[in-house]
Amino acid sequence: MAGKIKKGDTVVVLSGKDKGKTGEVTRVLPKEGKLIVDGVNIITRHKKPTQLDPNGGLEKREAPLYASKVAIADPKDGKPTRVRFDTDKDGKKVRVAARSGEKIDG
Repeated sequence: MAGKIKKGDTVVVLSGKDKGKTGEVTRVLPKEGKLIVDGVNIITRHKKPTQLDPNGGLEKREAPLYASKVAIADPKDGKPTRVRFDTDKDGKKVRVAARSGEKIDG
């Protein structure tokens, strides 16, 4: 994963209950090899009433997902693609979609 998927990237889920869904990465957890994707892998938490939240109730939120279960969406057609690294004219290292050759970084 190391640097291939970053916060703000659009990814496609490859396996599991949310297979085929796309979403934006909201948080990356590199030590665990997981990431949180907006609108994907929704779980329900039962919250006890507290003084701050006297009603309690059910809270729906995104749970972390293994990075191996997602692939970056190709900027050209939105299909899943692998990531390749190239250097641009200025000598900067940039991420490139292996499927179409489009730059992923700006």
